[in-house]
Formats: sequence, C-alpha cells, structure tokens
Amino acid sequence: MAMVDIINKKRLGKVLSKEELKEAFVGYFQGEIPDYQMSSLLMAICLRGMTDQETLDLTDIFIQSGEILDLSMVNGVTVDKHSTGGVGDKTTLIVASIVASLGLKVPKMSGRGLGHTGGTIDKLESIPGFRVDLTQEEFIQQLNTVGVAIISQTAHLAPLDKKVYALRDVTGTVESIPLIASSIMSKKIASGASKIVLDIKVGKGALLKTQEEALEISRLMKKIGHYYQREVDTMITYMDIPLGTSIGNALEILEVMRILSNEENNYLVALSKALAAKMVQLGLNISIHDASLRVEESLKSGRAYDKFMEMIKAQGGDISGLRVSSRTQDILSTKSGHVVDMDAYRFGKLSLDLGGGRRTKEDHIDPKVGIVLKKKIGDDVQVGDVLCTLYLQDDAPFIQEDLTSYYTFTENQETKNTDLEEVV
Repeated sequence: MAMVDIINKKRLGKVLSKEELKEAFVGYFQGEIPDYQMSSLLMAICLRGMTDQETLDLTDIFIQSGEILDLSMVNGVTVDKHSTGGVGDKTTLIVASIVASLGLKVPKMSGRGLGHTGGTIDKLESIPGFRVDLTQEEFIQQLNTVGVAIISQTAHLAPLDKKVYALRDVTGTVESIPLIASSIMSKKIASGASKIVLDIKVGKGALLKTQEEALEISRLMKKIGHYYQREVDTMITYMDIPLGTSIGNALEILEVMRILSNEENNYLVALSKALAAKMVQLGLNISIHDASLRVEESLKSGRAYDKFMEMIKAQGGDISGLRVSSRTQDILSTKSGHVVDMDAYRFGKLSLDLGGGRRTKEDHIDPKVGIVLKKKIGDDVQVGDVLCTLYLQDDAPFIQEDLTSYYTFTENQETKNTDLEEVV
C-alpha cells in the first residue's frame, strides 16, 4: 500500500495492520519515506489513536529494528526505571544512585529532551567528558563493577524509535498515548532489564494532562510488559509544578548532588525515595516498608552520593568542570500573597526560550542556562521578593516579561495538594 493510503486510512480512524505499520515505519527508517509523510501519519495517530494491538505491533517493530541487549552476563537482579517526562525531572539520577548503592543493577538507557520537558542524557552531557555512548561490553562491565550505567539510546537498540522520537519532538506529535507507550516500552524491552518501574507524570507540566490519560498509559504499558514477560509496576505522580528547585541541565546536576548529600527536603526528594523504594521492593522481593528503610539508610550514610560520583567517574565525567552561566537575572514579584500553585508548563517553555531545550532536531542545547526557583508552593511573598533567578546565555538580553503570572497567590494559607499518588 502506498504511504498516502496508509496515512488516509489512519486519518479516517481505521485500524492499520502490522504489515501496513511496518511498511510505513520501516520505510521511514530506511529513508524511503520522507519526514513530511511520516509527520502526517504521526499526526493522524495523535488525532485518531491506536488499538492495543496496533500499539503492540508498533512496539515490536521498534524493537525488531535493532538489537535486544543481553544482560545475562550481569551478576545480579536488573531493575530499570523510566519517567514519562516533566519539567525539572531529574529523578532518574537520584533514584539510580540509591538503588545501585543497595546492590541492585540499574541498566538505564535514557532519552533527550522532548518539547518543554528535559532529558536525562542532556543533563549528564553538561558534565565535561561524560560518555553516554558506551559499547555493549563497556555497559555490561560497568553494571558489574559500579552497579549502574546510564547511556543514550544507541544506534543498535530500537534505532527506529530514536528516529521517530526526534521527529515527534519537533512536529507537535509528542502527546499521544500509544506513541509514548510504544517508545518507552520498546526501549525498556530492548534494554534487557527483567523488572521495570514506570513513573507516569500527570499535570500541566507533563506530557499527560489528566488522570484518565495516566491510567490508560499505565494499563497499556503493563500490557506490553506482560506480553514480553517483564515484571512492570507503575506509579502515577503529580506534575503541575516543576520538580525540585532547578530547571536546566547543569543546574539540575548540582541539585542532584545536593539531594544526595541530604541538603534538600521537598517533593522531589519524597518522590525519589518512593520510586527507589518501589524498585528495591521489586528487585529484592521485600516489603515496601523494608525497602523504604534501606533507601533512607543509603541517603543518610552517603552511599547514594558516592555511587553517583562513582558512575560519573566511570563514564569519564569531570564534575569539577561543571559550569553554569555567570549572567543571571533575578525576577521580582509584583504581587504579595501566599503561593498556592506554579505553572510547570510555562517554566518549561521559559527554559526552552533561554536555550535549555530544542525546537528542531538540529538545535544545540546550552547546558549552562536555566532557572532556579526561590519561591515555591507554601511560601509567603511580598512585592519585590525574588521569585526565581534566570541563568542566561552570555549575550542574551534580560527578560522583560513579568513572570509573577507563573505563580498563583491567595491571601490565606490553603496550599495545593502535592501528595504522591500511586497506582498498584
């Protein structure tokens, strides 16, 4: 079938066979289908959706486009974690360090930023010398010696997804449940881990905006995991506000180091502990209570921080060379009140505007720029207080917009609920 017929079939809401999906997506991978036609098909999928079978078929096509990593040479239980993405989301770096410090193996293949959401690989690449392109032999050796390795999606693991992923980022086709599920699960299956914890973000700052969408993708990814005989658990977590106090690649690495040094205590810390405990529970087959106690001990003793630094050194990183921009701008409040909400999406877009994200596949990220939040939910603010500090590119003009509108104030102290919500 011609590509235009496949596009029209999906545009009309009809079900595509695996052969038709393969013709379109493999054809695109091989350079036979141009960007503009694949963009049209992706948009049709966004608007019309896919059946479970279509999603399973597409996941398999992504997986079969490359190799499946054989982790049989890894000594120990392998546990992976993935987040659907959010603003300031650096949980992978915190959680992987904790879990690896407790004896489990964490093989992590991460992505780059999508739209207004940040990517773990972009954050790590802000560390001079850090290698995200380990060979399979290096990856397995590091898992056996260090216990954790974080690499970018390689040319050999689900390479078709990597090409489609980059196109989705710049064509307004990121927010599609079947495409998100296929992308994430193809990487997870290809990465080889036997146990997987999925952090599904929902809210203004996430790819998924509603509880219904989060529940649907949770169901779908568990179904894909079951099909491939992987043990999958999920947590649905709140993402209306930025995670932590920093947005921007180098700034977020510094925040990770503070958290692992027990210098922070906020929602991001609570989320990271909950995710780590879930992974430890799954990997060691112990109660969530016992897993939580082990997580706390790892942080308090400094073992998690040491594991993070060990991983950076093993992958060639020089943390002493980490730099943030010296050109900063304090944003002052033009209102007084009690902070009850923050717009994570607008902060994510602002970071993108500052140079911390990509608008096209070819864009380069400036790792030194970003935002540090000085006021958060629950704080009292007076006119003239510093709400946040922007880290600008060296030659960038100061921001003229009044960013006070990114915050919601009330006169009383009724604060928005940010409790973790778990789906079992």
